[in-house]
Amino acid sequence: MRSEHYLKYAVLYAFILILFMVAEDAAAQNRSGKYVNPFGVMSVTAGVGVAYYMGDLSDGVNMKHLGLGPSISLGGLYRLTEHVSARGELRFYQVSADQKYSKNAQNNLSFKTFNPDINLGIQADLFSFNRQATVNPYLFGGMGFTLLNPKAKLDGEWHSLAPLQTEGVKYSRLPLVFTGGIGVSMKTTEKLSLGVELCNNFMNSDYLDDVSTVYPNPDQLPSDLARRLSDRSPEIGLEPRQPGWNRGSAKSKDSYLFLQVRATYSIGNRMQALERRKTRCPKF
Repeated sequence: MRSEHYLKYAVLYAFILILFMVAEDAAAQNRSGKYVNPFGVMSVTAGVGVAYYMGDLSDGVNMKHLGLGPSISLGGLYRLTEHVSARGELRFYQVSADQKYSKNAQNNLSFKTFNPDINLGIQADLFSFNRQATVNPYLFGGMGFTLLNPKAKLDGEWHSLAPLQTEGVKYSRLPLVFTGGIGVSMKTTEKLSLGVELCNNFMNSDYLDDVSTVYPNPDQLPSDLARRLSDRSPEIGLEPRQPGWNRGSAKSKDSYLFLQVRATYSIGNRMQALERRKTRCPKF
């Protein structure tokens, strides 16, 4: 199952992160220039790129209809050791899918969503802080929350799906998200680094797309709108789906992937800020 593969990847990320946390890069002993205590050094981060959805409405990779959307992130890093930083981000992403491009076109389901999420975690750099490597690969992992807001278009109008309970289920719209990924940063100036990052986000929910289990009894749905958006087969001339037929698959949960170009700007620590202030305002 997809969720088991995700768990294996998460364990692998965590294992490698622990190795980095307990191992000090030998090259750090050959520091050039003045040594700076890494603890407390802060950086601000920003990223922009694309988001890709993996869930019940994507039953294979269709290169012509990937359903990509934008992703942006704003956050910060707080240096803990030569290799390890605490990391936090606020992110926004949009993903979509349409079954008319899939093997389950007969269900005719589709969705689009624009969601915020927030996460906290750990980033482990390959090279130590005081080595000041020009190119520095890293791994990261963490957890947080995302706010679900799937929508579908009917008769030219977009409708929010979660309040309609299209499967007869009231699901949580604020699920946990476990994050893991890899990246590489390249130092362009003393304070600014640019790079690329690949991040996978594993949700503790199967309702990013509002699809998970089976078709409900339409008489149990709260409105005609809910019934129409629950079963969209009649729109393409097919018979309505019978209650209990597979609408999705609850065996694996949904996830979303980010590929971003990133910028990191170091603002230093409190001691460095005091030194800069003394330099700007000398006493006579």
